Order: sequence, then C-alpha cells, then structure tokens
Amino acid sequence: MTTISQTIEEGIERIVYTPDEKRFKTPIVMQHGMWHGAWGWQPWQELLAEWGWESHAHSLPGHGRSPTQRPIRWCTLGYYLEFLTAEIKRMPRPPVLMGHSMGGALAQMILKNQEDLAAVVMVAPWKSHSMVRPILRTLQRDLPGFIRSALHLTSTPLVRTPYRAAQMFLTEGALLSPEELHEKLGPESMWVLFQYTPPLWRPAKQINTPILWLAGGADRLIREWEQKQSAAWYNADYVVVAGAGHDVMLEKSSADTAVTIHNWLTAQNIP
Repeated sequence: MTTISQTIEEGIERIVYTPDEKRFKTPIVMQHGMWHGAWGWQPWQELLAEWGWESHAHSLPGHGRSPTQRPIRWCTLGYYLEFLTAEIKRMPRPPVLMGHSMGGALAQMILKNQEDLAAVVMVAPWKSHSMVRPILRTLQRDLPGFIRSALHLTSTPLVRTPYRAAQMFLTEGALLSPEELHEKLGPESMWVLFQYTPPLWRPAKQINTPILWLAGGADRLIREWEQKQSAAWYNADYVVVAGAGHDVMLEKSSADTAVTIHNWLTAQNIP
C-alpha cells in the first residue's frame, strides 16, 4: 500500500508518495520542466512507491496547483532555483534529485552549487552548455508562436493548442492525449531559456555525484545526439529511451523507463 499526500503549503503544491514499507531511506525529489507541474511525475511516483521509494514532487509558483507569487513573465531560473533548493533542504537526508527538461537545467545548477545529493536522474534535460540550437529549431517550427511570446513577454503561446503541445512533448500513443496534456500545461516565463546561455551560464567542470542521463530517442526539442554530448560532459551514465519524445515520463514506454531508473539507483547502493 502507498500513502498519497497532496498539499499546498506556503504557496507550493507538493505530491508525496510514501510506501508503507520503505526499502530505501533516501527520498526522491522531482523537479518538473517548463509549463509542467508536479502532476507530470504521477506514473513514476506510483511505480517507485511500489518498489519502496518515497518521492516528493512539487510545483513551482504559477505551475500545477501552486498559486502565482510573482508575474510569470518576471520569473527567472534563479527564482525557480530558490524553490528547488528549499525542497532539497526539507528532506531528512541528501535526496536523489530527478529533473525533467528545465528541471534538468535546475539540477545542473544545483550540482554547480555543490549541494549534497545522493544521485541525480536527468530526464531529457536541457543541454549542458546552451539552449541556443533548440531555441532556433523551435523558432523555425513555430515563428508565429515566438512572435506572440515576444508580444506577451512569456513563452506560453508556444503551447497554445493541443497540436503545438503534443508536437513539442509527445509521440503517438503517449499516456496523455494532446488534449489532456494541453489542459494540464500552464503559463511559463520567456526569460529562462535565454538565461541558459553563455556568458550567463557555464556548467560545472567536475561532478562527483552519480548521474543517470535519460534521452528521448524521438525528442523533437533536444536532439538525442545533443543529449549524448551533454551527458559525456558530466561523465553520466547515458540511456536512450527508444521512440520517446521530450516528456519521457509520459510516453508509452514510461513503465519500462521507470524500471531502468530503479535498477540504476539500486546499483548505486543508495540506502
């Protein structure tokens, strides 16, 4: 049996899965990406709890069910990082940090800040050095969306329809339909992507924390070969999820990928 807790405290939504019989003392902290929220981790939280892991997924302000604390157009990576750091410090021991997309960028910032972590699982994360190429690809694919984003000073128009959302995140047969995904997605800052480029951002040169890097084989946002280069920079264990789009945890291969994560974590001898 698993106890599921969903709360909103001090403006932050938290969804916690606690197995009745914990096999592992180390908790998992889950950081979502742009437009997403804690809801995106549900398939993996359910399975990980079955295997004895306690997991904590939270929604950044203005995402999921977390109320907005500042206008979304003025949210920055540094602002988001404050909330992730606070979630990590809430844990009773150094956790496993799991980050998807922008959440993977925040995880790389956490590593650079040398926060104490048991391990890191990168899920289709932003590239190690820059997001310029993915930005240019998105611009070519959806110029009207970029124009609307510039006018609104947010990136929300880039996911303005179920078609646009699915084109960016999912492949056919995913756990959510384009309509279901679009309904769950929220607004997002435009500045975060542009902050993640030199000279504003440079990755850490040496990391001792064990890292699992999961890349979607059919990711339209960040190409698999780009993910491979980034994983090599961190000397991470690299796994390609064949046929998966950017939302790896919501693809039809979600359960098999969860098994890969569980097996990797246990191989690290995490208590």
